[in-house]
Amino acid sequence: MRFAIHPNVYHTHPESKGLLHMLEHVWIRNRVSGDGTFYIVSGFANYNGGVRFYETIKSHIENGGQCVVYLGGSSSQKLSSKQVVEELLRIGCDVNLINRKRILHAKCYGLHSANGDALIISSGNFTGPGMSQNIEASFMIEGAQLEEVGFSWTDLIQSINLQNWEIYHPSLAEIDNRFDPAWGLLYNEFAREIQLEDDQEVTMIITLSGSDTARIQAQRGTNAHKGTQYFWLSKDSYDFFPPLTIPNNRGYKRTYSAIINMHYVDLGITEKSRVTFEAENNADFRLGTSCLRSTRLANRDDMAAISRLGEYDYELRIIRQDSILYDRLLHHAINRIGHQDKRYGYIANSDFFEILGNE
Repeated sequence: MRFAIHPNVYHTHPESKGLLHMLEHVWIRNRVSGDGTFYIVSGFANYNGGVRFYETIKSHIENGGQCVVYLGGSSSQKLSSKQVVEELLRIGCDVNLINRKRILHAKCYGLHSANGDALIISSGNFTGPGMSQNIEASFMIEGAQLEEVGFSWTDLIQSINLQNWEIYHPSLAEIDNRFDPAWGLLYNEFAREIQLEDDQEVTMIITLSGSDTARIQAQRGTNAHKGTQYFWLSKDSYDFFPPLTIPNNRGYKRTYSAIINMHYVDLGITEKSRVTFEAENNADFRLGTSCLRSTRLANRDDMAAISRLGEYDYELRIIRQDSILYDRLLHHAINRIGHQDKRYGYIANSDFFEILGNE
C-alpha cells in the first residue's frame, strides 16, 4: 500500500510521490504489456492529463490488452474534452461518458491482470492539473491486500453499468457530427472562448543548468553553438502549457508538442516557440528558446521567469544571480529537478509583477 499527497507534500514510498508516479508503477513498471485491462474512472479529463500514458496504453492494447474508461460528460459544464476522448479512442480504448445532474466525481485508476490487480483511489482527475500542480491525495493498494478488501474491477464496472444513468459511447465515426449526443457532452480545448482560470495565471521560476545555457554563451560558428537551444523543464509541467496535441512522427520515440507565443522581454521580441514532452524518452518537458542562442544573456545558475499570460501567450525574463530580484524569487523554487540541483516552482502572476514593480 502507498499513500501520497502531491506535489511533493508527503509520500510513504520514494517511487510513488503522487498520482502520476503511482500510475507509472501500475501501468508501466509493474506489468507485462498486453496482460489484462487498464481502468480509468474520472469526473474531469483533458488532453494533457493522459499525455504521459497514451503510448503506453496504445502498446498495451496492440499487444492484446484492453483499456476501459469512464469520464464525466456535460452539455453545460467543462468536464471532459473532445481532444482527450478522441485520443483515447484513437489508441483503442473503450470510452464511456456519464451524464447526470449530480456529476461523476469519483477518481480511481488501476489494472486487472493475471499477475494481480491494482487500485488507485485519488482526488486527482485525469487532467494536467490533477496529475501535477493541484494538491491531490492518492492511495494505492494492490495484490493480496486488494483481495482482502473484496474489491473487483469486474464487479465495479458491472455495478456502474447497472445504474440508471445516461451512459454514452462516443465513436470516431461521429466526431464531426454536431448532433451526436455523445460528442455534444464534451468541450473543445481549442475553442476561442477558452480563458485561463485564475490559478493558471502563474509564473514558473526555474534555475538554469549548464546544458540550458551552453549555447546561450557560445560564440556563433563554434561547435558549442551547434544543436538545439532549449530549457529543460520539470516533468510536472502538464498544466502549465496548452494541449500538447502535435505528435512527432519522424522518430521512433514518441513526443508531444504545442506551439506557443513567447515574448522575450530582455530582447524585446516575440517568436513562436515549441514546448515538447518527451513521452518515450525521459518524460521531460523541453522549451525551445532559440532566440537566446549566443546572446550571452544567461549563465549557469541564473534564473528564468516564464509567465503564462494566456492560453498560448507567455513572457520569458532572465534573472541574473547578481540581481536583487534573484533572492526574492528563489524561495518560490521549492522543487528540485534531476541531479544538477535545478530548482523550480510557481508564483501567481499578480505577486510576480508586484515584485517586479517594487524593484
